[in-house]
Amino acid sequence: MRFRSKDWVVDTTTRQITRGKRVVHLSPKAFQLLTTLIAERPGALSKSELLRRLWPDTFVSEANIAVLIAEIRSAIGDRARASRHVRTVHRFGYAFCGKVREEDEPPPTSHRLTVAVRLILGRREVSLGPGAHVLGRTQEATVWIDSAAVSRRHAQITVGGDGALIEDLDSKNGTYVNGARVNRPRPLSDGDEIRLGSARIVFRSFTPPPSTETEAGAGGQAE
Repeated sequence: MRFRSKDWVVDTTTRQITRGKRVVHLSPKAFQLLTTLIAERPGALSKSELLRRLWPDTFVSEANIAVLIAEIRSAIGDRARASRHVRTVHRFGYAFCGKVREEDEPPPTSHRLTVAVRLILGRREVSLGPGAHVLGRTQEATVWIDSAAVSRRHAQITVGGDGALIEDLDSKNGTYVNGARVNRPRPLSDGDEIRLGSARIVFRSFTPPPSTETEAGAGGQAE
């Protein structure tokens, strides 16, 4: 899903914000906060509700919300005193007050090649389809990892038509690819080793060959 305003676009599949042709980086928590406020617009959410949604199992100060709001405003070109998008509700919380248009993802064209993605965890093999997939200890995760060293929502892999990106979701022990810590969304390549806590995962991807089926009307008639 995309949310388009006059000045920027938020893409929940690729988890990116673009302003013009420039991609703007947001931390995972700031991105989650922005999309939460957009989804609940024009309603206001209290600080306690936002804390519950963003940190369901951790006690953090309300000051963390203010830091994320400042990050969001900087990313989308908003200002606290003359806000066009994120409104401060005095002594309560925040609300999204801007105008955005929802856009569904365009369907893949028949000639576009898709990327097949698999994760190998020991003897397990998990196939990932298009979209965002959470890796972690919560049983709602696409890839469930039963390890105390892995956070409930540890990392996320987003699969697109031409590849996959991985990002850390503010995990306790970090996300690593080939030994390097993931500090922002980064592309994955076939054979990359992903480490979440003590869990090691091998990323595999390949492009299936194009279909050889004959379509009716394409150089002849289908029988």
